[in-house]
Amino acid sequence: MQHFDVVVIGAGAAGMFCAAQAGQLGCRVLLVDNGKKPGRKILMSGGGHCNFTNLYIEPAAYLSSNPHFCKSALARYSQWDFIELVNRYGIAYHEKTLGQLFCDDSAQQIVDLLVSECQLGAVELRLRSNVLAVEKIDQGFALQLSSGNITTRSLVVASGGLSMPGLGASPFGYQLAQQFGINVLPTRAGLVPLTLHKPLLEHSALLSGVSLPSVVSSESGVQFRENILFTHRGISGPAILQISNYWQAGEFINIDLLPQCDLAAFLDQQRQSHPNQSVKNSLASYLPKRVVEFLQLLKVVPELTLKQLTPAQQIALVNQLQNWRIQPNGTEGYRTAEVTLGGVDTRTLSSKTMQATAVPGLYFIGEVVDVTGWLGGYNFQWAWSSAWACAQALAVE
Repeated sequence: MQHFDVVVIGAGAAGMFCAAQAGQLGCRVLLVDNGKKPGRKILMSGGGHCNFTNLYIEPAAYLSSNPHFCKSALARYSQWDFIELVNRYGIAYHEKTLGQLFCDDSAQQIVDLLVSECQLGAVELRLRSNVLAVEKIDQGFALQLSSGNITTRSLVVASGGLSMPGLGASPFGYQLAQQFGINVLPTRAGLVPLTLHKPLLEHSALLSGVSLPSVVSSESGVQFRENILFTHRGISGPAILQISNYWQAGEFINIDLLPQCDLAAFLDQQRQSHPNQSVKNSLASYLPKRVVEFLQLLKVVPELTLKQLTPAQQIALVNQLQNWRIQPNGTEGYRTAEVTLGGVDTRTLSSKTMQATAVPGLYFIGEVVDVTGWLGGYNFQWAWSSAWACAQALAVE
């Protein structure tokens, strides 16, 4: 029976990086994944260009029931450290918006980087290999794999969350944690489009494909200023994906459809210059025509000229457009979610090493842990940082 110093379950961002770092620090490492190739989620991320980190990483951009947990790992292996690694491999990249860094060419470059780093660490990679059983033994852990039985001193769980099941997502990591008595917090889809109730859904379906800048706020007061996108199922776009992490079933969200405009002043000025112009045509200066027509269907925009618009009607119009309050029906779920909220309770882990405090030798990193970042490279950085912190601990065991 083969014995390893470290077995890492899951060849995604966190798992590959942890395996590579541990291997380069002298550990004999086996990396196991049930898929046909490593880095499947990386390859489709960022529209195929992989938003691999963000220039403005900070703990406040992460959600967790234990918000201080992520601070240590993020500080010890920062975005600048990963950017340095990307530069070392000569990968060209660019900042898109809000500090988001994307590969100029392809996400495959990040996967290739991770594979090369694993090779430098002499990591053994076993694909299409399922973990059938895990048992704690005196020397560490015994694993029954579909590719054969092995033992290991240390076991790292980097199996991800439940988002995008088409890419092999499974509850394995949560089940393993529970097997060893480790608390798992309730999970839900994060960074996910929101669906709408009828009849609003039927009206908004007419806008499918229309995108516009906005400010979206949650009932808790969190807000994001980015684009929203209307779809045939509801609303999406960066601002909606961001707010979905903070939205709870039954709550309302507020959308400012004209964040760049002092709408009341604009209407007053237009009334002076073009009193006979319709309210609809005036709004078309700032909003797409289809959006104005949609708002007319909702009786938000009145069929009046500017001079017919009373002060009370103008106040109501401004409030509706800059504080549009809607109650989503739900989310599109794990099928289209980019991340999973919740997971392995960080109170059961060491923030310095990612080791389960009650089970020596067992570690949890990446998305399986109850740490979820904003859209824009934050979750990849958590993968790199938690993996690096874990690898340092593995090397000194």
